Amino acid sequence: MLRQYQLTVGVASRLLDAVVIGLVWLASFGLRFHAPIVQVTKGFPEFSTYATLTPLIVILWGLMLDTHGVYKPQRLLSDKSELVLLIKGHGAALLCLIALTYVFSEYRYSRGVMIYFGVLGALALVVDRICLRVAFRILRRRGLRTRNVLLVGEGRSVELLIGRMRRYPELGLQLRGILTASVSDVRQVGGVPVIGDVGMIADILVRGDINQVLIALPRQDWPALDGILGRIQDHPVDIQIVPDLHEYVTIGCQVEDFDGIPIIALNESPLRGYRALAKRFTDVVFSLLALAVFSPVLAIVAIAVKLTSAGPVLYAQERMGLDGRTFRMYKFRSMRTDAESATGAVWARQGDDRRTPIGAFLRATSLDELPQLFNVLVGHMSLVGPRPERPVFVTKFRDEVTHYMQRHKVKAGITGWAQVNGWRGNTSLQERILCDLHYIRNWTYFLDIKILFLTLYKGFINKNAY
Repeated sequence: MLRQYQLTVGVASRLLDAVVIGLVWLASFGLRFHAPIVQVTKGFPEFSTYATLTPLIVILWGLMLDTHGVYKPQRLLSDKSELVLLIKGHGAALLCLIALTYVFSEYRYSRGVMIYFGVLGALALVVDRICLRVAFRILRRRGLRTRNVLLVGEGRSVELLIGRMRRYPELGLQLRGILTASVSDVRQVGGVPVIGDVGMIADILVRGDINQVLIALPRQDWPALDGILGRIQDHPVDIQIVPDLHEYVTIGCQVEDFDGIPIIALNESPLRGYRALAKRFTDVVFSLLALAVFSPVLAIVAIAVKLTSAGPVLYAQERMGLDGRTFRMYKFRSMRTDAESATGAVWARQGDDRRTPIGAFLRATSLDELPQLFNVLVGHMSLVGPRPERPVFVTKFRDEVTHYMQRHKVKAGITGWAQVNGWRGNTSLQERILCDLHYIRNWTYFLDIKILFLTLYKGFINKNAY
């Protein structure tokens, strides 16, 4: 269903985006030097200097938009989501272009052209995508390559499917009716008529006006699937099965072909293969740079901790990370060595009297977290990810918070999406989990970079860090 749509729209999108980006690049040159808003003071460059860069720009934009999931097969995005990804991919490609032309070219391209290209390129991509969707919707309404769909099933899955089909009319799917697993008194679902039960399916298909059968049985009706498939396997219709598993999908769902055996993968980590390698490379490089830059601070804090309280400089605490495995996370000690001897494991609280003389300052400024750069360097943690929690709290939270353990699908991080959005320390655990799941579900390499910049921009001081 989606693959067929993407074979048409995906190719059209790639070609249209390539043409638009190439034309906008050339138009930006013309606007800057032949219709200037700001007077040209440094001479007029040759048009060929900019024109020869067009193939590189087209390829770079194609790669960046693809990396951001704009052309991802078997995936359908809402209008808003697609436009957001387009703008993000365009911005990332523009930064790469500026970096490449600065590092590898002796010629300095006009900043005015880059500004024009950045603004007009984003607008043009948005307009071309809107126009493409509108064009397909108009063509579908006129009956071009529409498909008549028979829906088999009942319950939540059927309701969700009907809603999704109406949200994406460009797919050209025309619902002709619903068949239930057994005789039902229900006459319609979501405005679609219930025309009978599955015992009638062969007779309906004989008429020849159905192109596609979507089977969305609730789990209790799965035993009926053999009979349904047996009745329709010899009919020339496309068959899709929608498993009743939507309540278990929190991160994502994919169907894999294992040598002819379909396998449904639920909630897999997005950080596999080259993505994991890219993230690990960034962690190693940035943690080494950070250790080098902050080495004087590390030394000063270590001396201050040693001089102001009895006990070790570093505090090692067991935390849970990737795949539920535990590791020892290091921090500068900010509390007395007997801080939990009477209370056991508890969260720090405002005005906590267990803190050392400089403990409150270290925690409020996040300086106590700096030794975690060594955890990143050895691979226990990442620079960006959900904050690791102590196993004793994990045992408690996994029973209280839905989908809590899904946050362990990626490495724990020093900073994360929850932290840059203010959910740090003794704040809403539910909101933090939602942020963590959002991060995992929508992970891209550039999201990590964005979180790192937001961490630096917003600073390390936080009112909830006790």
